This record gives sequence, structure tokens and C-alpha cells, in this order.
Amino acid sequence: MKVVIFCGGLGMRLREYSESTPKPMVTVGYRPILWHLMRYYAHFGHKEFILCLGYKGELIKEYFLTHNEALTNDFVLEGHGPQARIELLTRTTDDWRITFVDTGLTPKIGERLKAVERYVVDYSAFLATYGDGLTDAPLPDMIESFRFQDRMGLFLWVKPRFNAHLVAADEDGTVTQVEDMATSEVRINGGFFVLKREIFDWIEPGDELVEETFARLIPRGEIGAYRYDGFFGPMDTIKDRQQLEALYDAGKAPWTASASSALTESTSG
Repeated sequence: MKVVIFCGGLGMRLREYSESTPKPMVTVGYRPILWHLMRYYAHFGHKEFILCLGYKGELIKEYFLTHNEALTNDFVLEGHGPQARIELLTRTTDDWRITFVDTGLTPKIGERLKAVERYVVDYSAFLATYGDGLTDAPLPDMIESFRFQDRMGLFLWVKPRFNAHLVAADEDGTVTQVEDMATSEVRINGGFFVLKREIFDWIEPGDELVEETFARLIPRGEIGAYRYDGFFGPMDTIKDRQQLEALYDAGKAPWTASASSALTESTSG
């Protein structure tokens, strides 16, 4: 399946980075979060990507145009200088096919998706995600759930990672209950989608995909949720980025374990 990735936002809550770097290019380890996200999909066999570019999209193009696999993989070097020969021991992006589409600076997600319709409309369904979050969710199972439900769209349904308290109060402001978000039943949209191509018929100009397009489909029973209690890591803030970085540096990044597991299964099967 083709994978649409929304890469055009301004990333204002990551301002320390986003003034010079588009949010999907902020690194986790020594690679952009966008690379980690694409690798997650690629190891489940989905290697055709459509990047919806916007803010500083030229830096995303430049990264892939100049990317040297030897800098991020093991290799053997024979000789030196212009005659040197490099033998890569591992490869990651050789068989990726990436379509770069400028979808503008200010459009909402629904508009960005509509702008790339021509690249996915020949397929009955496709995958989509924001360019700033990671997970180890079992993608094949999520796709199977989408097919079984036979709805227009399905999204990853997860517990929020941020710390907060849910407060209930009556009309005069008297607090009646305080509940830790972590122990509540509150769940959010994780931003990983499986969508039928018919979704394009429901997108109107200026649409935010979830808040407006999905809102028209929900009363018709056309939107499903895939409940997942495993790892979900957004990168909305500096603290989020630090937490992802700490997991990666410690060798405990769940999203890389998921991809590696999928790769092992595919090569041993």
C-alpha cells in the first residue's frame, strides 16, 4: 500500500528546532524522525511514500537527494581517495520510492491529502500518517482490522502520553473528581490511518481531516478505531523529543524493535 505522510506543518511547539528545520527532519539519534517513520512502514512491506511538503520542504528534498547510505549503515572500504570502493553491509532506503509534493504552507491536513489524490486514487486503499510520531503497533493487524470492518477509514486509538489530571466540577466550581490521565479511559487519535480512496469524495475545501471530514463520516458509521495499548510516541514538544532520544540512546526504542522484528520474520519465512 502507498503511504501518505503529512510533512508540511510549522511545528510551533518545537520552535527551538523548527525555526531552521521542518519538524519531520528533527533528529532522533542521528536520523530524522521522518526516516524512522518511513523505516517502520518499509519493514512491513510498504515502501512507496508520498510526502506532503510545505514549510521548509526543500530541506526534506535535499536530505533524500544527498543521502549517503554509507553514513548511516555499516560498510567495508577498500582503497582510498577517488578510487576507493565502498561495499554496504546493510541497506535501508535503496528500494524506497518517494514522491515529493509541495502542498503549500498553510493548508490543513484534509487539503494536503486532497492535493495528492492523483497519486493514490488508482488504489482501493492507502496508509497515511503525520510526520512527527512513532509507534510499534502491528501494522498488518491494523490493516486486517480495517478490511474486516469495511469502513471508509480507521485510525490508531491510543492512550495519551502526556501527564495531566482530568478534573470534574459542578456549576459553582466545586471539584467533584480528579483523575490521573494515565489511569483514565481517555484515548486519542494516534495519527496512523488506513483509508479507502473514496475518502477523497468527502473532503471539502479547507477541511481538517479528522475534525471535519471524519465528522461527516462518523454518523454514517464509516470511521473505525484500532485500540492499541503498546508504544506510541508523538514529538509535539522539546520534552517529547528528549524522551524519544533517551529511548533510542539506551537501545530501547520500541519502534526500531518492531521494524527489526518484522524484518527478521520476513527473511526467515
